[in-house]
Parts: sequence; structure tokens; C-alpha cells
Amino acid sequence: MTQAPAEEFDLVIVGTGSGNSIPGPEFDEWKIAIVEKGVFGGTCLNVGCIPSKMFVYAADVAETIRNAAAYGIDAEVKSVDWVAVRDRVFGRIDPIVEGGESYRLSDECPNITVCKGEGRFVDPRTLEVTDEKGTIRRISGRHVVLGAGARPFIPPHPGLENIEFHTSDTVMRLDELPRRMLIFGGGYIAAELGHVFSAFGTEVTMVNRGEYLLKHEDEDVSQRFTELMTRRFDVRCASEVTGVFQDGNTIRAEILRNGAAETIETDVVLVATGRVPNGDLLGLEEAGVSSEDGRVLVDEFFRTDAPGVWAFGDLSNTHQLKHLANAEVRALRHNLLVAEGESEGPMRTVDERFVPHAVFGHPQVASVGLTERTARESGVPIKVATKEYGATAYGWAMEDSESFCKLIAHAESRQLLGAHIIGPQASTLIQQLVQGMEFGQTVDDLATKQFYIHPALSELIENALLDL
Repeated sequence: MTQAPAEEFDLVIVGTGSGNSIPGPEFDEWKIAIVEKGVFGGTCLNVGCIPSKMFVYAADVAETIRNAAAYGIDAEVKSVDWVAVRDRVFGRIDPIVEGGESYRLSDECPNITVCKGEGRFVDPRTLEVTDEKGTIRRISGRHVVLGAGARPFIPPHPGLENIEFHTSDTVMRLDELPRRMLIFGGGYIAAELGHVFSAFGTEVTMVNRGEYLLKHEDEDVSQRFTELMTRRFDVRCASEVTGVFQDGNTIRAEILRNGAAETIETDVVLVATGRVPNGDLLGLEEAGVSSEDGRVLVDEFFRTDAPGVWAFGDLSNTHQLKHLANAEVRALRHNLLVAEGESEGPMRTVDERFVPHAVFGHPQVASVGLTERTARESGVPIKVATKEYGATAYGWAMEDSESFCKLIAHAESRQLLGAHIIGPQASTLIQQLVQGMEFGQTVDDLATKQFYIHPALSELIENALLDL
């Protein structure tokens, strides 16, 4: 049987996360296809950054109430209406998702065709999109942009495939708050969702393979965070999962910790062991696109080694951060126009040296640049300063004796090499340090050539800089 010819487009975009922002007025004359196998909006909007932080905010409020006695306030959390919490989150998000898809399907986007289904390459710049009914649509693009993101990594724990478990993709839509939850993992997803469910009253047990939680953070931060989490959860680090079993509604996990066998019983299992790029699902070899463990390899302009095929975001970078994906797609959309001679060059790239990240646990963690270990391993001369929240006036007001800011600077150039904060509003406090690093300011300029509002929490940063 002769294969039907592919429908031709100027641009095919795979994924509707940040990639959905590519079509704009500059592309009005382009015939564009958008491929999406799930819901519009990608990971961040539907199952990642935004819903999780809305849950985190509610959890922070609950923890603030529980700890109000420190300020002479008699208060308690009597109950948590999980359904109300959940519906507040998705009652805001779901209409945005539906509106985004409806807009792309409407007459307002006459040059755009939405192809619902899973897209896989079958030839260079040619994909087959299979929808839920098994119907196949063949499309090709003069340019193909891959923004297919990542998915939860499922570890090979014996028996895990035989039980009902959740990932971050599903756990936030539970119908009821579980009495007990077992979390496999100790990274940012485990930290944030562990905080959420613990704050709402669930008994949380966290099983982590490594010695500390948040292992990629600066060691001082990782150790402090682990110490603080052990006060709230049953944290079992340096543990190997040897078996997972389900008997009715009860799930049992067997682990090996410090040479001793332990058993954990729970109602819900959350697998939070990281995320892997979706390159292995795209048939990349048929298009001549190189990849490494599912991660699409690109040059500094987001071009793959297959002519006309581009990639960005969680699919191709190692950070898997929405703010980086957004920056990459802004550069990429410009580069598409340059490639077609519709915009003046040069092509744009994104400097990843000072990409910050944050963990919205309790406490928050934020980081940018080198850790102390990586700085010392690089061989450059460094100075390190650590300042406790409690050394500032606002820290006194907060009764904070556990949080801190740690800075690493080049001892000779006085450039800031790394910044690490653990404590309230860490994700906000780090921003002025990111700016200083991006614009090449010395730690001395950062400390002395601007005003710091007294007695704001930002004095933490000022005092840490002055100690370098």
C-alpha cells in the first residue's frame, strides 16, 4: 500500500509548554502545526511549578499557624479541607489550559493546525501523530522544533511495577488526603510535596538512596535541610529499596538501611526520583537527531545535528527549569527567523553560567553558581562567608536560628562565584545576587554601592557580602 504524502508545514512544534509561545505576529505568514499528546501548557502549568507552588503556599500557611506560639500567639490547625485546597489550585489552572487550547483551535489562529496525539519521527523532519483512537496523521515541516519536555523517572525497585503508585503528575489530584504517604526520593520534588502533605496532616516517610536530601546543593545546605526535615518526617537516608508489595489498600516497602532490614507500611506511594527527557519517545534515529540518554543534543543556537530540527528546554538542557526554557525559546524563535532571512542576525544563544534554581520546601532553598566543593575543585582561590538569618534584625523578629546564606567569592578578582540560601524567602533573596553575577559586579560593589533597607531581611545578603 502506498504511503500517503505528508501534509507540509513551514514549522512543526512538538509540545505546548514554552514552545506554544513561539507563534506570534512574526510568524503569521507561516503555516504551523502544533503537536500535543496531553493537555496544553506543558509540565509547569499542569503538573509542575505552578500547581505545586499553590499547594506549597497553603502548606506554608498551615506551618506558620502551627508555629505561632513562638510569637505569643495561641493558634492551631484544626483541620484541612483537602478537596477545597485542591480545587482552589486546579480551579484556577484548568480553565487556563482549556483556554489556551481553544485559542489555538479558533479562527484567531488561522495559520495554525493543532494535532492532538503522540508524534514520532518516521523520516527527516517528518512525523506521524497518533491520536487516542489510533488514527495516524503524517506531517512534515521545513523546520521542526522539539519541546517535548521530560517525564517522571521510575526506578527499578523490585515490585514497584505491581503496585498502584503516584508521581508528581498525579498525586496533586488525589480525591482525599492520605493518612500515610511513602515518598521514594530526596530531591526537590520529594522535598516540596513532602512538605505539602506533611503540613496538611499526612504521616510522611521519605526513603532516600543518598546520605542527604537535596544532594546537588552545597553540602552545608544539604546537611542542614536533611537535619530540619528529620524533625518533621520519618526520613530514612542511605537506604536501598529491596521490595514493594500491595495487599488491598495497604502498601508495604522493604528497605535495607545501615545493613539492617526495615519494613514500612503506607497508604500511598509517591515516586519522586527525578525526571528524564522524552527524547527516547520521539523516534529521533529516524530523523538523524543525536541524543544521549533521551536528551536531545543541540548546539549553542538550539540546532540539532539534523538540518531544520531544533530543540530546547527539559528535552535538551540539563537544568530542567522553566525560566531557562523560556529564555531558550525566546532565542530560538529569533533564530528561526534568522534562518529564513526574515530577521537580521546574528543568532542568539543563552548564557547558562548563572542560572539560579529554588526548592520551595520548608525551609526554602535557593542557589546560583558554584558550590564550595566545585569551587575548590576548580583550583581557583576562594573566600567563603556564611551569615545566619538570626544575625539580622529581621531574623530576630522571625525567631530564626536555623537559616543561613553562604557565599563563595574569587579571592583575587572579588567576583561572586556562588550563592546558597536556606530559609524563608530564599528564592526571592537570591535574585539580587544573580543580578550581580550577571553584570560582573564585585562583592564589594554589591555590598557597599547600594542601600539596603533596614531592617529588611535583605540585610542578610549585605552582611554576608561584607564578611567576604
